Amino acid sequence: MEQRRIFEQVFTTESAIAAFVFLVVLCALAYSLIRRRARAGATPSPHAERQRLETVYVVVLVGIAAFLVVYTASANDREHPGGESHAAGRGVEAAHPVTVDVTAFQWCWKFSHPVPGPSRAGEATTTANCRDGRLPTLVVPTGRTVRLKITSQDVIHSLWVPALRYKMDAFPDHTNSFTLKIDKEGKWIGRCAEFCGNRHHSMDFWLKAVSPDEYEEWVQQHQGAAPTPEAST
Repeated sequence: MEQRRIFEQVFTTESAIAAFVFLVVLCALAYSLIRRRARAGATPSPHAERQRLETVYVVVLVGIAAFLVVYTASANDREHPGGESHAAGRGVEAAHPVTVDVTAFQWCWKFSHPVPGPSRAGEATTTANCRDGRLPTLVVPTGRTVRLKITSQDVIHSLWVPALRYKMDAFPDHTNSFTLKIDKEGKWIGRCAEFCGNRHHSMDFWLKAVSPDEYEEWVQQHQGAAPTPEAST
């Protein structure tokens, strides 16, 4: 998956930089301690500061920080190709992604696939109570940009798909959104990553990616019907 590959690339790069900085500081500290012990009785340096050395140190730190900001922002831009701020330059498919409304509640999920247009009539909805293995399924098409609009109807929750590295908080009276694009069919477990009460541990769901034709067929079959507890049939 592209998003997972980008996440792992960013994590590896930033971890390597952090490890390098840590080793440099550790070596400098060890050198200073060993050198000081070897020169027992030496008087302190008369210099209150070393401007050239401190300037180099600051420039290096600013350079690393600037690189991390630009690199992370660029990766985020590649990871979420359907963002509203830049979708116009990415073609019709990116500018008009498949939209799914995600509502978290104590202690399960509801996924609504609204019909395009102002009326939003005939949406396909799946939900459940997350008890006894009855989990709702979020169905998405492969190869299409999908925008999830996430909110909560009670307390703070967090939508998390560990295998695909997707995570976004759900707040009451507020809507967060992010995009995803899955390039192969499959089914993955999702969880709530924010402690939300005594049944937080059972607040799971399924993310299922199907072909675009199968997705369109599923939406047509479920438009206007009562919310279904399981969409993976």
